[in-house]
Amino acid sequence: MKTNDISLADLMRAVDTGAAQLPDFQRDWVWDDGRIKALICSVIHNFPVGAAMFLEYGNENIHFMYRPIEGSDADPDTEPTDLILDGQQRLTSLYNALYSKNPVKTKTDKNKEIYRYYYLNIEKALDPNADDEEIVISVPATRQIKSDFGRKIEIDLSTRQDEFRLKLFPLNIILNYSKEQEWQNDYYAYYDYDRAIIQQFTELFTQVIAPTQKYVMPVIRLDKETPREAVCQVFENVNTGGVSLTVFELVTAIFAMNDKGFRLRDDWENRKATFFSDDLLDNVTATDFLTALTLLSSYQSGGTVSCKKKDVLTLNLASYEKYADELCKGFSLASKLLQEERIFSSRDLPYSTQLIPLAAICTVLMVQNRMNTTAARNMVKQWYWCGVFGELYGSANETRYANDITQVIKWIMDDGELPKTITDFFFNPTRLLGLQSRQSAAYKGIMALVLKNHARDFISGEEMDFSTYANEKIDIHHIFPKDYCIKQGYDKTKWNSIINKTPISASSNREIGGTAPSDYLAKLEKKGSVLPSDLDSYVETHWINHTLLRNNGFQDFIIDRAKKLLHAIETATGRTISGKGSDEVQQAFGASLD
Repeated sequence: MKTNDISLADLMRAVDTGAAQLPDFQRDWVWDDGRIKALICSVIHNFPVGAAMFLEYGNENIHFMYRPIEGSDADPDTEPTDLILDGQQRLTSLYNALYSKNPVKTKTDKNKEIYRYYYLNIEKALDPNADDEEIVISVPATRQIKSDFGRKIEIDLSTRQDEFRLKLFPLNIILNYSKEQEWQNDYYAYYDYDRAIIQQFTELFTQVIAPTQKYVMPVIRLDKETPREAVCQVFENVNTGGVSLTVFELVTAIFAMNDKGFRLRDDWENRKATFFSDDLLDNVTATDFLTALTLLSSYQSGGTVSCKKKDVLTLNLASYEKYADELCKGFSLASKLLQEERIFSSRDLPYSTQLIPLAAICTVLMVQNRMNTTAARNMVKQWYWCGVFGELYGSANETRYANDITQVIKWIMDDGELPKTITDFFFNPTRLLGLQSRQSAAYKGIMALVLKNHARDFISGEEMDFSTYANEKIDIHHIFPKDYCIKQGYDKTKWNSIINKTPISASSNREIGGTAPSDYLAKLEKKGSVLPSDLDSYVETHWINHTLLRNNGFQDFIIDRAKKLLHAIETATGRTISGKGSDEVQQAFGASLD
């Protein structure tokens, strides 16, 4: 890796000739007009605008397809010397505003597409009190600024004489010395070589134009020997905007080197639309899919099982084509399994990361014709819930993924030892009080278990299955309402915890309001024409003691429901939760949870 300063003029010439181009993974994206003007002002004030990062073209490990920067007149067939990994938008904006003869494609702050030329106000540029908005102005592609719904021309720059008259210097020639000198000579002639005009422009040249022509940008240049993993890591560290260089982008480039010219992006987009468009799998990324495929491929090969970044980057096209279809079906099976567990959408998915080993495991079991057996499905579910309630998938887990597929398959197929994710399971009973928001995996898991208990709507008595979950706008709400608890002075740690929350339909929640449970139960009976005994049975499906609820017995309710939630977690994980009667628990809850 080398770092050196390159003049902006040289960078623009490289973009113009095609010596510097974009790798094919970079997407077109456009800064708005205001941001481009701010960037121009930074350059003419000689302020730093950040470094760019180039990759020397010709890396045998990463053969990116390439294309010229938007607006460049470079021949698309020209082979570049460098690929722009970071700095695309800055270089695109500067090239189009300060070098290209064409108007700049940009947008307004309201995202409306517009085309603009940029000018330097000569007098304002020399005024130390002038604002940047006065120094650099943009005009439409017609070079006319109009008002009164287009009937009145406020500024007309459609001819060079108009530019001279208004003393507005076209910035798209500032880096081209010969064109700038030609404009300057014509400008002097227009004013009949007026001494004051010459002196003023000389000051502009000295203070603005010459420094801009000498302006340099730091450029980090990765040489062609840089390993693909290093390219990805370095890019992730320095990239501050635009499209990230993900593992997927690198594999896309690698597959494109194949004799087949395989277009991974197109293949993924087709798979995404076919297999990953439902509410549960819609957040699965291309990199997630490649990670799962690497995990599956390494397991099926019989060698070392691993799916770390370096492993994904060595994935070959033959393995991808061999396992991609099966893995898509594995993800679909994983989705059905989770829906059986009452996880219906990506919003309610405890860990998106756990989908990676789950899909790979489902694929292997599907191939072995074991996924259709109740015993195997229940074992997969036990492993899954141990991961959720053990809160084991909150960060990078590639090592755990490898253990998962190896150990879970052996456990199911050969009656092997319990997988590490199951033996690693631990749940502290006081954790229930810490589950205050739906961001937590365990919080989402408990809500799924409540739904799996055939929880019913308080008014209609309908079970909250997939259809009612969506149609009735089921969401999580307080059982003892928030306003009521505040008025009663109850401990927020308790009333705002998962213990005091349950899935409730929008219509039922409107009736609950902020009143005492005894009051809103009466309202629900009247609203739904439901018998008290039936309503009590609906409430009980949420692991809520109806007697405690009708008596407004908050503290006893907290203890009772905490016990029931812990029992549900034990049932789902097949593991015993220890410490339910510890001093810590008794101090936190006011009683033992045994």
